[in-house]
Amino acid sequence: MSTSSALKAIYSDRLSPPVGPFSPAIHSGDFLFFSGQVALDPSTGKLAIGGIEAEARQLFQNLAILLEAAEKSFGDVVKVNVFLTRIEDFVAVNAIYAEQFEPPFPARTTVAVAALPLGAAIEIELIVHAESKHERRANAV
Repeated sequence: MSTSSALKAIYSDRLSPPVGPFSPAIHSGDFLFFSGQVALDPSTGKLAIGGIEAEARQLFQNLAILLEAAEKSFGDVVKVNVFLTRIEDFVAVNAIYAEQFEPPFPARTTVAVAALPLGAAIEIELIVHAESKHERRANAV
């Protein structure tokens, strides 16, 4: 099987299309790799307005939609990379982040960066296990 046929792109028509030549997510082997996502409002195609909290909430809504398109949930996420333009926003983002996940929490990296696409204050990428927690438990028995 060639590399290109082993990859499956994941999209949702409920989200704004990507702003560049990339797939929102790719299924490869046992994992789904989500490209860095910013807080685009699907109804306008523009960045969410209202500061870091509004961006973080819109971003997690968008990630939930993309996870749903892949028939997954936040419970299947194994790794999260968070990029902030202001590390001072860490506490506010962390509070919203904590609403999305339950123990055991995914591994996570958070870094401050100089700038993000479209002037976003936050970008998040995910690595998701292709089997659900339920499927993993059933296979472990």
